[in-house]
Amino acid sequence: MPSSDERLLARNELAWAIAVGGIGAVLFAALLWFAWQFATTLFLIFAGMLLGVALNAMTQLLGRIVALPQPLRLAIVCLALVAMLSGVLFLGGATIAQQANVLSNTIKSQLVTVKGFLEKHGIDTSYFELSGLTADQSAEPSGASQPAAPSTHFPSPSQLASSGGAIVTQTLKVLLGTVSAVGNFFIVMFLGLAFAAQPAVYRNGLIFIAPTKYRNHAIAVIDRIDETLERWLLAQMLTMFAVFAVTWIGLAIIGIPNSFILGIQAGLLAFIPTLGALIAGLIVVLASLASGWIAAASALALFLGIHALESYVLTPIIQRQALDIPPATLFAFQILLGVVFGIWGLALALPLIAIAKVAIDYCKEHDQAAVAG
Repeated sequence: MPSSDERLLARNELAWAIAVGGIGAVLFAALLWFAWQFATTLFLIFAGMLLGVALNAMTQLLGRIVALPQPLRLAIVCLALVAMLSGVLFLGGATIAQQANVLSNTIKSQLVTVKGFLEKHGIDTSYFELSGLTADQSAEPSGASQPAAPSTHFPSPSQLASSGGAIVTQTLKVLLGTVSAVGNFFIVMFLGLAFAAQPAVYRNGLIFIAPTKYRNHAIAVIDRIDETLERWLLAQMLTMFAVFAVTWIGLAIIGIPNSFILGIQAGLLAFIPTLGALIAGLIVVLASLASGWIAAASALALFLGIHALESYVLTPIIQRQALDIPPATLFAFQILLGVVFGIWGLALALPLIAIAKVAIDYCKEHDQAAVAG
């Protein structure tokens, strides 16, 4: 029979375990609520961290060529990137803007054409939101051959006030959207430069947060995550450039207008595995329909060739040591984060699942080593 002191000690330990478990559950729920409420901000910070990792990887790569201090190498990398971006904007900024505008109008008109083709063959397209694209066409009656006579009625003061308020509202929306986009861009830039300038400071800070007895494990996991993300980002940048170049040159040879801007969007969308390639291919085919079915078929064949090149040549060769994630797992995770968090979740799904995979693999290796030992 256990003594009264032993029973009291057992009850105290049970009460403590229940209290700790309850506090942990509450803290975990609070963490989930915080992540849900501020998901956009957290994704923005994570994007800045990824930029910092990419800049640090390029800085280390430059260190293998020239023996210079880390701050100087980072400055050289940043100046080179700024010079490249400035050169592209200076040499082709007007062309890019013009092609982007023409491409947007082409895509809109082709969507209307595809919608009419589907409706002609008995396919319901009521779920397509194309009212804004056909507004100009529906503004005039189909049978009208003469322009309408100008109205002699002046709008009332209430109509003028209502129209003025609508104009002000739309202007404010555009301004706020522009300010938000520019602000997010500079936030990501600032965070990336801050992380790349002093990577050891933030690494040591993460290690300091971990409990003392788990600190060695935290160091191993953080180093693995950093190494994995660096390899993946470098490989991804090479893949994106290759997709851009092949798409641009291939569409130019076929004779598709706006091939340069189509190559840019294909290269940028290559950052998003699987779904990015599908979206880029859809845009290329829609833009090619304006040049005829032969051009569209050629563009589709080019897209399939580029997708095969990316999936079966570039990714296995360039990224064979970067990530090893099953395609179905990645696709399911992309869909989940895309539906829940929108474009941020879709774009950053792969690095997030890469971090989770590194942590899980390390825990498995540690458990296997403990069992073997």
